[in-house]
Amino acid sequence: MPTRDEPWPAGTPSWVDLMVDDVQQAREFYEALFGWEFQQGAPESGGYLTATKDGGAAAGLGAKPEGQGDVPTMWTTYLESQDAEATTSAVTAAGGQVVVPVMDVMGLGRMAVATDPTGAVFGIWQSQTMTGAAVANQDGAYCWNELHTRDYEGSKEFYAAVFGYRYDQMGDGESFAYSTFTAPGQQASCGGINDDTKMPGEHPPYWLVWFQADDVDSSTARATELGGSVMMGPDDTPFGRMTIVRAPQGEVFGLIDPTSTTPAPTPG
Repeated sequence: MPTRDEPWPAGTPSWVDLMVDDVQQAREFYEALFGWEFQQGAPESGGYLTATKDGGAAAGLGAKPEGQGDVPTMWTTYLESQDAEATTSAVTAAGGQVVVPVMDVMGLGRMAVATDPTGAVFGIWQSQTMTGAAVANQDGAYCWNELHTRDYEGSKEFYAAVFGYRYDQMGDGESFAYSTFTAPGQQASCGGINDDTKMPGEHPPYWLVWFQADDVDSSTARATELGGSVMMGPDDTPFGRMTIVRAPQGEVFGLIDPTSTTPAPTPG
């Protein structure tokens, strides 16, 4: 079981959480889908819950702040920072906005929430005693995070300026344009950026969280039994068998089995 007890490298997706209107409904949905157990935070946490998988922290769940009921329900990806103030300064310098200024989180770490120049929301986490996700890249835990944007080149420039990412291009650039990003000092890519102008339809830019599933088909069926709906798939791809699901309160996430891959089509 992949576990981690030290801070994630700077720039790496290190935590995911979900703010909803109905915490109990969301808790029951993810308990049944992923087998998560939930730990109640301290009273000053405002009822924030930590979801655990096999005893390790996997994700967070909480209620939307009062007066923000019209804010879309979505999973938030937090990118690790060694200096949250410096990162938020870099965000504004690169054309983004700080939505929630840097705050201390009960000695666990420091956090902020920001948007890139297109409006995609992401979090910033500076680890202290809480080092982010303790479980990842396993069944029932997040395994990949990617930005969906209609300003592909501009988004790459923004995140490179703020987090120092370097990119590896995938696809032909015509029908499919995608780049994986690698954090400074690291060898393995830790996320991706997708050019949504190559996809049908239009939707706001957002960060998509992918959760690993040992059996994508049964997990997809279970999600629909629990009141979710299927937006795409399940499909076999070179990256794994995958599907995209919308949960009952509207948040969208991916399910993927990265061990079940198919070869890429041969050109021509």
